[in-house]
Amino acid sequence: MTLFNTLLASAGGEQNFFAHYIKEPVYLISAALFIFSLMWLGSPRTARKGVYAGVAAMLLAVIATWAALDTFDYFTWIILALVAGFIVGYPLSRVALTAVPQRTALSHAFGGLAAGLVGTAKFWYWFEPETGSPNLTAFRMIAIILEIILGYLTFTGSLIAAGKLMELKWLPQRPWVYKGQQVVNLGAFGLALLLGVLVIMFPDKGWSPWAFGIIILLALNFGWMLVMPIGGADMPTVISILNSYAGLSAVAMGFVLDNKLLIVAGALDGSSGFILSVLMCKAMNRSFTNVLFGAFGQVQTTVATTTQKAVRSASPEDASQLMEMASSVVIVPGYGMAVAQAQHKVRELYDALTKRGIEVRFAIHPVAGRMPGHMNVLLAEADIPYDKLWEMDDINSEFPTVDVVLVIGANDVVNPAARHDKTSPIYGMPILEVDKARTVMAIKRSMNPGFAGIDNELYYMDKTIMVFGDAKGVVGDIVKALTSKLH
Repeated sequence: MTLFNTLLASAGGEQNFFAHYIKEPVYLISAALFIFSLMWLGSPRTARKGVYAGVAAMLLAVIATWAALDTFDYFTWIILALVAGFIVGYPLSRVALTAVPQRTALSHAFGGLAAGLVGTAKFWYWFEPETGSPNLTAFRMIAIILEIILGYLTFTGSLIAAGKLMELKWLPQRPWVYKGQQVVNLGAFGLALLLGVLVIMFPDKGWSPWAFGIIILLALNFGWMLVMPIGGADMPTVISILNSYAGLSAVAMGFVLDNKLLIVAGALDGSSGFILSVLMCKAMNRSFTNVLFGAFGQVQTTVATTTQKAVRSASPEDASQLMEMASSVVIVPGYGMAVAQAQHKVRELYDALTKRGIEVRFAIHPVAGRMPGHMNVLLAEADIPYDKLWEMDDINSEFPTVDVVLVIGANDVVNPAARHDKTSPIYGMPILEVDKARTVMAIKRSMNPGFAGIDNELYYMDKTIMVFGDAKGVVGDIVKALTSKLH
């Protein structure tokens, strides 16, 4: 106890003792949990454990930071901020799985806004023209400028991305482009950087706050300008790159606040978002610079159309007869399955087919749904065996040997136009080549186009049979037809 009192006295009290000797080890544990969380989230088998690790890491980080404060003068404000966070956060945590992409975009918006506001507050707090603003060192100013640019552009960009994912009527889903757009975008970003350099060099001048304010306005403007030229079909990639921007702004905020854990957490967030963006651009055959700079380069502005033809339709009972005669079936889940919450009925269909000795596999496109892993999460929720989930690169070579492919609510990721129609917005995007199977059945509510806003050539092929209706109801009827024949 004497040793503890000595350490306590040398640290200058209980709070400083915690800051000197306890906070850093707790931060280290929290950082390790963040790393493990990211690693475990990479597999459906360990994803739940990854979520728990991330929550524990954040909880430890908040408690350690709060306990290490030198004063509790602002205790009431902190409590009010936490309460406000819970009021906003709890409803966002209860959204349907189909709304997770737009909820994620809103989370990025809040994160970017928080970083921008912290950078703004720190600049004004340290701005002292009479004394030369000694706290606004060149290093801190570089961090603050990066923080506000990345933070504020993430804020407005994420709001636009969320709006497009919500399919708001006043937001165009197709790329919004105009002549000279690249010059305007890069010019605004370049002007913000130029003003940033001037403020870094002369932070204590009378005009510095005005320049600082202009940088904020340019960053806010650049954010929505960055996302508007990108079509709705590419929003999943935009979400991941905005995640990267939010992480990088958190890194800059960590340097401003001299918080090592914030630097580590932001770096993990930023780097993982960047890697995911590159992988998704590859999966969708999109130029990474287009996403990074907002249509920097050539952007498709035309929409592919398919000559209207009659389609072959069938009832769920007809579909069950075709499937029971097959030896191999591949199910392709899409956004329509997510909207209908049909994953549990799909599990029943899987069970009914496997009881008949039919081989059943699931073909997963990297960007099926509205975000990476969307279909994996849904199927995991229904306890579909992991070894039955096949990635696109592995399953495509198998389709010519498949008897029946059942497409449930997927559109653009199975559209053959991506292979040959150069006028199509999805041209060049790798797809699930279901059109090479012997028979294709597609469940859709109607013939309305998918997220990219184009017709799907697959539906008009001779080998394709359409089964119209709600995915959950249709799959349920197919299961009933199959199970009734077993009895």
